Amino acid sequence: MSEDGTDDRTAHLVERMFSGDRVALARLMTLVENRAAELPALMSRVYPRTGGAHVIGITGPPGAGKSTLTDRLTARFRALGKKVGVVAVDPTSPFIGGAVLGDRIRMQSHFLDPGVFIRSLASRGSHGGVARATRDVIRLLDAYGSDVVLVETVGVGQTELDVMRLADTTIVVLVPEAGDAVQVMKAGLLEIADLFVVNKADREGAERMKSELMQMLHLRPASTWSIPVLLTQAAADVGVDEVLRALEAHRGLGQADPERARLRRERRADDLIDLLDEELRRRLAVGLDEGADGLARMMDAVRGGTLDPYTAALRILDDARTLSALLMRPREQ
Repeated sequence: MSEDGTDDRTAHLVERMFSGDRVALARLMTLVENRAAELPALMSRVYPRTGGAHVIGITGPPGAGKSTLTDRLTARFRALGKKVGVVAVDPTSPFIGGAVLGDRIRMQSHFLDPGVFIRSLASRGSHGGVARATRDVIRLLDAYGSDVVLVETVGVGQTELDVMRLADTTIVVLVPEAGDAVQVMKAGLLEIADLFVVNKADREGAERMKSELMQMLHLRPASTWSIPVLLTQAAADVGVDEVLRALEAHRGLGQADPERARLRRERRADDLIDLLDEELRRRLAVGLDEGADGLARMMDAVRGGTLDPYTAALRILDDARTLSALLMRPREQ
């Protein structure tokens, strides 16, 4: 066991990843997805190597062409000599994802490119777990040496909004037939978007949707960044260069933007709270199920309905010795 809490095998995997070993990177990502007990110690080793990648989130309704746009952007970044990581966030298992996985087959031209690393993550119905795993996978790709990390999400639900908050730049991809642009506001996309892309712009209604989005954006508070609305036909490779230029412009602005600096500070604080929440829940779950007889009896009473969970919680919180014993249990348990 290393001094920082990681076992020697995991520490060795981290060093191999730092040296560019793709197999080691994949194995560390599996530990991240499984939320291994040693994860905080593992990520503590990785964290000092992060901060160099441009993290780009790509979200929007299913069928908007996000995978095709991701594929085109990956090709553009590779042509510029940049190392690219792609994280595809699925609502179900990446192995039985049906049409979702089928859509991702469009990325297959990059699978054999040593400068591209693609990982698919599944939420498996978890609450918040996918956002946490995505955060850590992004950091692994960053520490691995990726210049750009593209994070593609399938839908526009709460999980996707959580994931998008991990990005430096967020692209919202829409299609003309997706409905009235007011739906964008209802989904919360107006708040998270740094760039709107109306894809499949050869279809009727594209110019109207662009106009509606631009009108809504005028209602936003003044900012140093003027959110562009771009028309693309990703399948035909039309308009992608304009998207690339907007991404580069946004990143250049972000380095000196005081608002971006404030958001980065808030994100770090949120990370700490989120990590504490995850670790404390894990320790409490283990401690309550495997604790001393008194705790075991209390859990049985709660399960049996003879003790309400509110009273049980107050008893534990008011008993400093019991609470300390729960929280200080060895991590490997």
